[in-house]
Amino acid sequence: MARLSNELERYFFEEERPSKVTLADILLLAKERVFGFLLVILSLPSALPVPAPGYSTPFGILIFLLAIQLIVGAKTLWLPKRMMNHPIQLTTVQGFLKPGIPWLKRIEAIARPRLSYICTTLPGRVTIGIAIALMAISMMIPIPGTNTLPAMGIFVTGFGLLEDDGAISLGGLVMCVLGGVLTISILFALIWGGSSLLDVIKTWLGR
Repeated sequence: MARLSNELERYFFEEERPSKVTLADILLLAKERVFGFLLVILSLPSALPVPAPGYSTPFGILIFLLAIQLIVGAKTLWLPKRMMNHPIQLTTVQGFLKPGIPWLKRIEAIARPRLSYICTTLPGRVTIGIAIALMAISMMIPIPGTNTLPAMGIFVTGFGLLEDDGAISLGGLVMCVLGGVLTISILFALIWGGSSLLDVIKTWLGR
């Protein structure tokens, strides 16, 4: 099976495309690896330090729907037709893929099937689904700092799922935990008037 980075380069940069593409068009590249593929593609804009305004919330919703399907053990993908057929500017997709593909190639260089049960068994996929659902919710929060690290966790976890590489997915799950801690800390800072979660914990322990 061709590497994802090669498929994306061919599809978006080497072949002629109309000025707008849809998620349904992109899914033609996925074949049987649809869940991991979509998690990687949808999290990429928010995981990279490139401007992609307006995509964190709609892509977060799509990722949340994917996560729920992982949790319930779905074998085939379902997404609303309106989302599948929503047009996206080709230049926008190329804009976040250009810096993203080199990162994909770096991960692909070390990826291989190992600890595959984490990615293929129901308990493993349920665990991955729960972590990704929580990170998708974080992506949807319109507050600076709650998008990037959770999206990176989804990206790495999804890539492990794509390659049946449980070791990479475990690394992604660790990033999801860190992303969750960061998001909760930011929310605490807003609620408690500038105090971070760490400050609140220190105060509580001091009592």
